[in-house]
Amino acid sequence: MSLPVPAPDPSAAEPPYIRGLNAPQRDAVLTTEGPVLVLAGAGTGKTAALTARLAHLLYTRKAYPSEILSVTFTNKAAREMRHRVRNIVGDVVEGMPWLGTFHAIGAKMLRRHAELVGLQSNFTILDTDDQLRLLKQLIVASDIDEKRWPARQLGGIIDGWKNKGLTPADIDAGESEAYANGRGKEMYAAYQARLIALNACDFGDLLLHMLTILKRDRDVLSQYQQRFRYIMVDEYQDTNSVQYLWLRLLAQERKNICCVGDDDQSIYSWRGAQVENILKFEKDFPGAKVIKLEQNYRSTPHILAAASGVIANNSGRLGKTLWTDEAEGEKVKVLGVWDGPEEARRVGEEIESAQRGGKSLDHIAILVRAQHQTREFEDRFIAIGMPYRIVGGFRFYERAEIRDALAYLRIVSQPADDLAFERIVNVPKRGLGDKAVQRVHQLARAEGVPLSTAAARILDTDELTPQARRSLGNFVIDLARWRQMAADLPHPELARQILDESGYTAVLQAEKSTEASGRL
Repeated sequence: MSLPVPAPDPSAAEPPYIRGLNAPQRDAVLTTEGPVLVLAGAGTGKTAALTARLAHLLYTRKAYPSEILSVTFTNKAAREMRHRVRNIVGDVVEGMPWLGTFHAIGAKMLRRHAELVGLQSNFTILDTDDQLRLLKQLIVASDIDEKRWPARQLGGIIDGWKNKGLTPADIDAGESEAYANGRGKEMYAAYQARLIALNACDFGDLLLHMLTILKRDRDVLSQYQQRFRYIMVDEYQDTNSVQYLWLRLLAQERKNICCVGDDDQSIYSWRGAQVENILKFEKDFPGAKVIKLEQNYRSTPHILAAASGVIANNSGRLGKTLWTDEAEGEKVKVLGVWDGPEEARRVGEEIESAQRGGKSLDHIAILVRAQHQTREFEDRFIAIGMPYRIVGGFRFYERAEIRDALAYLRIVSQPADDLAFERIVNVPKRGLGDKAVQRVHQLARAEGVPLSTAAARILDTDELTPQARRSLGNFVIDLARWRQMAADLPHPELARQILDESGYTAVLQAEKSTEASGRL
């Protein structure tokens, strides 16, 4: 149910969210009907315009909060937009269920229609670690040399196909040659079948499955086309094929779609992004209005001139000229170095020089493209005794202890989740060797049952040593007890109880190291 939108103040000369916007930004906010492409250069206030447009749709009651689809590329961007809109229109923004990332919205839709692709609504979303484990199992079962054709390579190929919106049925012989001398299609199909059997999907499936559903089922497509009166998309230049096809289907009925992007900032082609999506917007939506945000509020003229000099050579761009009212500022310096160590040495010297000039280290940052590039700088700073702090590292949900905790919760929630069972059956160590786990696998395959069911059945046989039978038996009993507790306990308390009773907490406490304390 949608929350009521505050009535506009008739005495106000203009809505509060319009004040402070320049003319092109206002145009982007007030042009609500029909397709709109906003070309927004870096630092031109596109987030302010996008937020104001969303607020305008709510403030003027053109749509209920639940009738607006607003897609961002990161959760951080979604939180920022929700926060800004709340400051303008109040808590009505909490009634916006369709404001989020492509994958978050795809997951929400898929849970409603999971049965149309053979899943249940409580399907598990695999992370990269579980995905690779599953692929390795399939490679071994298919008698393929995993050293020559590694699971990570197959995972990358499948991810690329999903980014293109291709199902196993769409893979031709040429595409299939990408893996194991023509076995790519076969392995892709086996992987998808195994995911369905596990009631699981990977991140690529969240959009690919929904695209399949929207193509096959006209009723579902019509439902969403009627629901979404307005569609807004941020960072449109970074959309890949499956995202593009998904959006185009949803927008075909009403055509009230506003895409904001910058054809000069498309840098994610390596993960499937296609800048062509922004270049063909006017062809996809005839009569589209194109608005250019060119006034830059972030950078000095010298920086803009340097950037313009670089992007002027880009091919296939719609074109815009950034300008600013800022003072000239310092000139940009470009230094060429021989290798990583020399770069680190030069940067170290620059920082030491700045320190001697009274600059604080708190005001100095080094930006790198990839995490591995920090190594050279660390080595240099240690050598010269310069204090530093690395920002980044593993994301929270990629940490081993978080994956372990989630695996416990997954196997409690879904007994058929073999990947979760396999991950934590001997974590922490409970006296189960590889042979014991292998026998559980063999029984599961022979009887066609999940690993957790096979574990319970094997206790009635002589397949395991007394110690392994006792350890596995205790684990099976624990799982049954935790499943009963799950019906009454809140999730945080359930997680705490499981980690304590499984011995996971005790293992970390016994380590008494800073790293173990941080993990705990």
